[in-house]
Amino acid sequence: MIDSHAHIYLPEFKEDLQDVIDASLESGVEKILMPNIDHTSIEDMLGVEDSFPDMWFSMMGLHPCSVKKDFEKSLYEVEEWLNKKDFLAVGEIGTDLYWDKTFWNEQQEAFKIQCDLALKFKKPVVIHCRESISETIALVKPFAEQGLKGVFHCFTGSVKQAHQITDLGFFLGIGGVSTFKNGGMDQVLPDVDMTRLLLETDSPYLAPVPFRGKRNSPAYLSLIRDRIAEIKNIDIELVESNTDQNTTRLFFPR
Repeated sequence: MIDSHAHIYLPEFKEDLQDVIDASLESGVEKILMPNIDHTSIEDMLGVEDSFPDMWFSMMGLHPCSVKKDFEKSLYEVEEWLNKKDFLAVGEIGTDLYWDKTFWNEQQEAFKIQCDLALKFKKPVVIHCRESISETIALVKPFAEQGLKGVFHCFTGSVKQAHQITDLGFFLGIGGVSTFKNGGMDQVLPDVDMTRLLLETDSPYLAPVPFRGKRNSPAYLSLIRDRIAEIKNIDIELVESNTDQNTTRLFFPR
């Protein structure tokens, strides 16, 4: 399996990273894709990637919750890194109306600039859109029409929003929320084709049941896989093979 979204380089894993890696491998996870957050996370992310180059793959981007008044300075750094290293994708980028709406205008501008960068460098994007799915769909549509590809990570929207996203050629990242009793994914996933789904944990956040509220880990990816199989009433092997193919098609094109 491939965990398409995990912040495994964060301090939450500093004390037992090797144990987490061993558990992930034992559970069947062979690759872990790491979205960046901001300038403070780059060194640790690249350090983890260098330690496990065949398993860990880094991205470059500015997370919307790190977008402030001086976001242009941060985006210059993002572009500098994209010029000097072949990152897997531009991410984690997007919008967020959950925590703070103060920099909403700046978030939108930062998102559009990073979509342009993704087109320039021919990379997919990894999109964060907490409490802002419809707004982000509208923002990304002009770029999708220019050929931009990517994934709406941690998707928790409606069937209509899911179809709007997949109609643009984008994927849906499905994580621990799919296992939550009131997560709502049991009403959405039956209407989404398997060719549009990616598995993710968003570690250390949003751990699936029965670990909800604890530190998440790529080792729990199988719980998300199993839940999708249950919701869609299909074999676990079908979920695994499809999501692996989808993730490979998006991030590791030949």
